Formats: sequence, structure tokens, C-alpha cells
Amino acid sequence: MTPAGDDTSTATDPDLAEATRAAETAAAQAEAAADKADDSAEEAEAAAGQAAGAAQAADSSADKADESADKADDSADKADESAEEAEGAADAAAEKAAAAAKDADADGDFVDEMLIEERHPSVGMGVPGPPLRRGNPFTFGFFAALGVLVAWGLWNAAGQARSVLILLLVSMFIAVGLNPLVEWFMRRGLKRGVSVAVVFLLMILAVAGVGFAIVPVVTDQIDSLIKNAPGYLDLLQKSKTLNQLDDKYHFIQKAQDYIQDPALAQRAFGGILGVGKVVANALFNTFTILVLTLYFLASLPSVKRAAYSLVPRTRRTRVSILGDEVLGRVGGYVSGQFLVALCAGVCMFIFLEIAGLRDYAVALAIVVMFCDFIPMVGGLIGVVVVALIGFTTGLWTGIACLIYGIIYQQVENYIVAPRIMRRAVDIPGAVTVIAALLGGALLGVVGALLAIPSAAAILLIIREVWVRKADAS
Repeated sequence: MTPAGDDTSTATDPDLAEATRAAETAAAQAEAAADKADDSAEEAEAAAGQAAGAAQAADSSADKADESADKADDSADKADESAEEAEGAADAAAEKAAAAAKDADADGDFVDEMLIEERHPSVGMGVPGPPLRRGNPFTFGFFAALGVLVAWGLWNAAGQARSVLILLLVSMFIAVGLNPLVEWFMRRGLKRGVSVAVVFLLMILAVAGVGFAIVPVVTDQIDSLIKNAPGYLDLLQKSKTLNQLDDKYHFIQKAQDYIQDPALAQRAFGGILGVGKVVANALFNTFTILVLTLYFLASLPSVKRAAYSLVPRTRRTRVSILGDEVLGRVGGYVSGQFLVALCAGVCMFIFLEIAGLRDYAVALAIVVMFCDFIPMVGGLIGVVVVALIGFTTGLWTGIACLIYGIIYQQVENYIVAPRIMRRAVDIPGAVTVIAALLGGALLGVVGALLAIPSAAAILLIIREVWVRKADAS
């Protein structure tokens, strides 16, 4: 028989094994928990150490902040002391300035008081104020009437100063025309002052050469007329037609009475004075034009800069480009017209040498060259002058001069001038004629000279401003 105790132990062996395994699992979990607890404890200790270090850093920062606050308080105290010292120095300086001003008033020195920089060194001429309000009808009417009066006064002043304005226009025209030559010398390495001096000297020599070439011819012609006057009178008296006219109108007797009139001497003297006045005015105007041309030519860059500075900044670049182009076209016109006139003078000189007028060839060639500067009618005037001189030497010589002048004018108008002027001004022929007519009607010969470059400038502005705005609209 099996004992009862043995039965019990046999029955509980599986339960005991399970309990043992559970205990072992629990023990392992407890060990793992213990390890984690140890790790957490170590992390807690490290965190506590970092907290302690942060606390120490905070304490040191607080100490430094306290020190900085103390230093700031010290600096504030020093700044207060410096401000007090500066106030004291300012008061002393003000007292010294007042004493100096009293001394200056006592001495009578008002030079510094007249200088704006001395009275207002920081602001200069001051800051412009706001524009006036013109919404009030009374204010608008006042300014409108004031503008009309100013315009009327300027118009009257321009009318009275017309002769001076014409001299200014001619001088500016010549200066702009000579500026390309000045720039040519500058490109060769000369300074502008030296270039202006060289060009001006050349111009003086040219004017003097023209005078020395023309004056002897005019004097010779007057002497010849005086010497041949009795012969001309004899021919007139021998003419049957003239005698018949004298029998009918008695003009010879009237001429004798006029010559024998006692008031003739006074009138002749007045005429001589008038001629002398005209000559003196011509010489004075020539000298004035030369001096003004020199000034304009020397100060042309500064004048351009001053004119461009009056334009708003946003448009200054475009206006300066257009202005330089206009001045370039004016200079191109003068250069081109000079070449055309030079060609006319050289051809006339060659013709006169062939035609037998060698004594007058140089002078007449210069006259033709200067007359050719006048648009439309200048060439005709030169031909008439040459033909008249030719008729004084012989009939066929005069006819030859007349025929040559007419033929050359056609060649110049249709071949020479268009080829030279095409690049200089680039304006249609109809505009050239209209501009010359209008300029001659307004200002005479000067207006005719200035008409074509003015028309070229107006056409350039129309093309670059008006036409572009029309295309963009």
C-alpha cells in the first residue's frame, strides 16, 4: 500500500514547478526594476548636479548684473557731471560770443554778417517752404495778372534789346559751329583752353585776311570810277536819246541846280557822317561778336551743365542727350555750310583766273564764299557782284561770269549741297525753304542763317518726343 503522504507530494509537483517558475520570473523582474531604479537614481543625481551648476551660474550672473548696475550708476553720475560742465562751457562760449559781437558792432565790421554761410552755417540758403495755395480766386487772379504784366514787360524789353539779342544769337551760333573744331584739337591732345585759343586765332586771321583781300579791290574800283567819270559824262552828252530826254524833262539842268545848291555840302557832310556811323557800328558789332564768341566757346561745357541742371533729375539724362544732339547738328550744319562755301569760293577763284580777272580773283572768291553762307539768295548775290565787276572790264567777260554763276548754282543746289548737308542736318528740302523764308522775314539775314539749324533741331525734338508719345499712346 502506498502511503497517504506520497500521494499528496505526487499530486502537487506540477503546481510547485509553476510556482517556482513564477518566483524566478518575479525575481528577474525585480532585479530589472532594481537596475532601472539605479539608473534613474544616477540620472537624478546628474540632473541635481546640473541644477546645482546652473544655480551657481545664476548666482554669478546676478553678481555681475549687480556690478554692471553699479557701473551704470557711476557712468550716469559722470554723464551728469559732464553735462553740467558742457552747460557751463556753453554759457561761457555764449558770453564770449556776445562780447565778440559787441566788439564787432563797435568796430563796424559787417562782412561776416553779410555772408549767409557765416550767419547760417548749418542750413545755407535754407529749406524751400511749401507751395502757395492758389485755390482762392483772388490769389489766382492776382498771379495771373502778374504773369501777364511780366510777359508784357519781357516782350517790350526784348524788342528794345533786339540788336543785342541778335549779337548774342550770332555769337552763340558761331561758338556752337566752331566747337567741333575745338573738340578736334582736344582729341589731338590739347587742353580746351589752348584749343579755344588756337581756333579763335584762326578766326581772327581769317577775318583779317578777308579785310585785306576786299579793301584793295573796293578802293581800286572807286578810283577807277572817279577817273572814268568824265568819259562817262561825255558819252552821255553825245547820246541823242539823252539829249531828247533832256529837251523834254530838263534833268541836266535839275542836276546842275542840285549840285550848285548851298545845302548840298551840308547834306553831303551828313551823308559822310551817316556812312561813318554805319562803318563804326559795323566794326563795333564785329568786335562784340568776336569777344562774345570767345566767351561762349570757352564756357560752352559749363553753360550746358548749368542749363541741364534746371531740368528735373528724372528727365535730365534724356534732355542732355537731346541737347547734345541738337548742338551737334548745329555744329554739323556750320561745318557743312563752310565746306559748301569753300567749294564755291575755290571754283570761282579758278574761273576768274581763267576768265582774265586775276587782279580780283582772291577778293571776289572770298565775297562769293561769304555770300554762299546766306541760304537761297546768297549764291545769287555773289554771282551778281562778280558779274558787275566783270562788266566793268568787258561785256563778254561779264556775260561769261553771269553764265558761269548760273550753271554753278544749279550744280551746287542739286549735287554739292545735298551730298554735304545730308549727314549734317537731315531735313527735307521743302522744310529748308520754308525755314529760310520765315527766318528771313523775322530777323533778316541773321534769321535766314539761323533758320536751317533751328529747323533741324525742332525736327529732332518732334521725332524723339512728340512722335514717340504718339506711338506709345
